[in-house]
Amino acid sequence: MERLTRNKPCLFTLAFIGVSASGVSKDSLPGPYPNTPEERAAAAKKYNIRIEDYEPYPDKGEGFGDYPKLPDRSQHERDPWYQWDHPDLRRNWGEPMHWDFDMYIRNRVDTSPSPVSWSTMCKHLFGFIGLMLFLFYVGEKMPSYQPVAAKQYPYSNLHLEKGGDPEKQPEEVKHYEI
Repeated sequence: MERLTRNKPCLFTLAFIGVSASGVSKDSLPGPYPNTPEERAAAAKKYNIRIEDYEPYPDKGEGFGDYPKLPDRSQHERDPWYQWDHPDLRRNWGEPMHWDFDMYIRNRVDTSPSPVSWSTMCKHLFGFIGLMLFLFYVGEKMPSYQPVAAKQYPYSNLHLEKGGDPEKQPEEVKHYEI
């Protein structure tokens, strides 16, 4: 193992180092934070965004640099009928990706507005909880169960097995079926 790390990397490793799964090139990685209008214009051009729409993340030392602050909207909100370059991701080639791209993909967070208002959801939730508490209360006050008869045994209720007199005839036990 040491021999591989000391010497040059093998051709197989070199072939896959240059391949990137996300398609991000060196030019699209964040540069230094833009302080002047010229730097802002250059950064907007770099990310294919209009100058008036370009807004970088605040410079708090978190390493965002000149990367554009995109709206926190999931891909699920984007138009499904548009002819996207990458239809499964609903994005076009050269379009900047959200910094938290992995959080806003379609099988994760859905930021689209809910079709039901918050007050309606609360009314349904508390109505359901109230109904369940009422039914629990009624179930405790009036229990429902299947009526149970006494255990039925064969041979005259096991007269001999329970220590009955063999000389004496046992009482007739009548079993009823439902």
